[in-house]
This record gives sequence, structure tokens and C-alpha cells, in this order.
Amino acid sequence: MSTIELLVVLLLVPVGLVLVAGLIYVAHRHAALGMPLTVGLTGVGVLAAVMFGIVQAGGR
Repeated sequence: MSTIELLVVLLLVPVGLVLVAGLIYVAHRHAALGMPLTVGLTGVGVLAAVMFGIVQAGGR
């Protein structure tokens, strides 16, 4: 993994966690939007999929 790919992944983690926390907060405040746990786990899953794609693309 190159340095730039490592930097992208390391910066994506805190930004992604802040976005997931925001999604959980919005879902908690407005219960009609969905269950907060489901929204949070979906956000974490999307973040993991994006990071997996970046790491796999870096191996080529």
C-alpha cells in the first residue's frame, strides 16, 4: 500500500465515523427515519466497503 493510499484510509476513518455518528443522531432525534442502531450499522458497513475497495485497488 502506498503512502497516499494509507493517508486516504486514515483520513477516511475519522470522517466516516463522524458521518455515521451524525446519521445515528438524526435517526435518534427523528424516530420516523428509522431505528438508530440499524442506521448506524448500515453506515459502518458502507464505510467498511469503501475502505475495502480502496485497499484492494491499492494492491494492483
